[in-house]
Amino acid sequence: MRTPVTEQLGIEFPIFAFSHCRDVVAAVSKAGGMGVLGALAFTPDQLEIELNWIDEHVDGKPYGVDVVIPAKYEGAGLDLSNIADELQKQIPDKHKQFVEDVLDRYHVPKLPADDPAPQPLLGWTSATARPQLDVSFKHPISLLVNALGPPPEEVVEEAHSRGVPVAALVGRADQALKQKEVGVDIIVAQGTEAGGHTGEVATMVLVPEVVEMVAPTPVLAAGGIGTGRQMAAALALGAQGAWTGSIWLTVAEADTPPAARDKLLKASSRDTVRSRAMTGKPARQLRTGWTDAWESAESPGTLPMPLQWMLTAEAQHRIFRYQPPELVGMPVGQIVGRMKEVRPARDVLYDMIAECAETLETLHRLATGD
Repeated sequence: MRTPVTEQLGIEFPIFAFSHCRDVVAAVSKAGGMGVLGALAFTPDQLEIELNWIDEHVDGKPYGVDVVIPAKYEGAGLDLSNIADELQKQIPDKHKQFVEDVLDRYHVPKLPADDPAPQPLLGWTSATARPQLDVSFKHPISLLVNALGPPPEEVVEEAHSRGVPVAALVGRADQALKQKEVGVDIIVAQGTEAGGHTGEVATMVLVPEVVEMVAPTPVLAAGGIGTGRQMAAALALGAQGAWTGSIWLTVAEADTPPAARDKLLKASSRDTVRSRAMTGKPARQLRTGWTDAWESAESPGTLPMPLQWMLTAEAQHRIFRYQPPELVGMPVGQIVGRMKEVRPARDVLYDMIAECAETLETLHRLATGD
């Protein structure tokens, strides 16, 4: 299955798989799609380890790296040498107490003294994302992807100087135009059905708007795509491929914790919520006691990015360590309602392609009367 994007990137199938798990990235790329590693949660040293592993296990196939350089975040003008300490000072005590009250309500223990402290800031700022870029550019990546706003022009220029095309996620058509203006090569139009940070416009509406806005720049469709029929619909809307993420959380190669995986397999498409509880920006995730608490009358309100993550990073670490069923959750899209079994990533990808081809053939017969 060929589109201009597959020709540009040297891949067999126009399926892009975003994952924080290196095994998933390698499996999808080896099967003919493009795995894209989410770099956000890794320190530069950890990212170096992950990319070295992918280089050794991807059989020379193309893969990408996804970073987050938000266009707007708290602390943008702070001294980079102590940005984490300065941002910590901006977190109100009432918010810290609220977090502890929620954890106490669900009987979540404290962390042991010897438990490694979670990374409080991650790549939510240009200061912390830049080292991730430096590491990524040392490896043979075939695509650099950015989210939460246009990447800085100098980043796009550096990627292009290294022969690496740049993609970026958008939730509105006007955002897509801004991405094109800074030189982004591929636009990912992500509908509100998608997991993680997402806007308010549905995929069916957003994709053709973006396609028309940025033509001839290629567009990938994201949000609610997990089957071949949905992929065919994306192509019919003018997209040149599908950007997927949620469906890889339950494949055999994924490192999703068992308690979270089981909740995903049992969830329906109605069991997600778009909440600021995780990062301070709206992100679709499983609805849990944690997301409900932040929407309750007792909530002090979420903080802007990256303060909300810094406030809750240790709490999330405790939740995943002790697995209280009411609080366990993770970012996932509405496609979760179709994620009902654990299967190898290769099978998921091949089934999508087969069903997409069959659907396109059916549509062709309808159009021609054959």
